[in-house]
Amino acid sequence: MTLPVFGWELWTWVENVAVLFGLVSVYLSAKERIASWPTAIVNVGLYFFLFWHSKLYADAVLQIVYLVLSVYGWYEWLYGGAERSTLQVTRATRGHWIVSVPLATAFAIGLGYFMSTHTDSPVPYLDASLTSVSLVAQWMMTRKLLENWLVWIGVNLVYVPTFISRGLPATAVQYAVFLVLAWMGYVGWKRSLAVSPATATARA
Repeated sequence: MTLPVFGWELWTWVENVAVLFGLVSVYLSAKERIASWPTAIVNVGLYFFLFWHSKLYADAVLQIVYLVLSVYGWYEWLYGGAERSTLQVTRATRGHWIVSVPLATAFAIGLGYFMSTHTDSPVPYLDASLTSVSLVAQWMMTRKLLENWLVWIGVNLVYVPTFISRGLPATAVQYAVFLVLAWMGYVGWKRSLAVSPATATARA
C-alpha cells in the first residue's frame, strides 16, 4: 500500500488532530465513559495513515485491529455485564496471563521476523513487540480488566523514545501524557472495583 506524498505541514496537522482525539479517548476511558470508544475510532483512523507514512508498519496495521477492538469494546461496555447490563471493572485472572503472555511473545517474534525480511522498518522487532503487547492491553481494556492500565504504562514508557526517534514529537508528548492518564485510570478503576467486590473475579 502506497500513501500519497503530502507535505510536512499536512502530516503535522494530522498528527496533532490524532493526538487530540487520543488524549480525549484515554481520559474518557480512565473515567469509564462510553464516549471513549467513538473518539478512539477517530484516533486510530488518523494514526493508520500517519504510522504508515512514518514506516512504522506494524503500528499502522495495529490501528486496524484497534478499530475492530474499539467497536467490540463499545458494545461490551454497554452490554457485556450480567444479563446484558453495563460491564463492570474486574481483575485479570491467572488464566488470562497464562494465555496472553505466550501468545504475545510468539506473535512478536513472528511479526518481527516478517517485518525484518519483508519491510524497510528500522526497528522491526521493537515495533512488533510493542504491537503485540498493545494488543493484549487493548483487549484487556475492552473487558474492563483493571490490569490493562499497568500494561499500558509499560508500553508507553517504551513508545515515548521510539516516537521521538521516528520524528513524531507530538505523538511522543501524547504518550508521555498517556503515562499520567494510565495511572489515573488504574487508580480510578481500582476504586470502582472496591465499590463492587462481587466483580472481583473476571469472566474468562
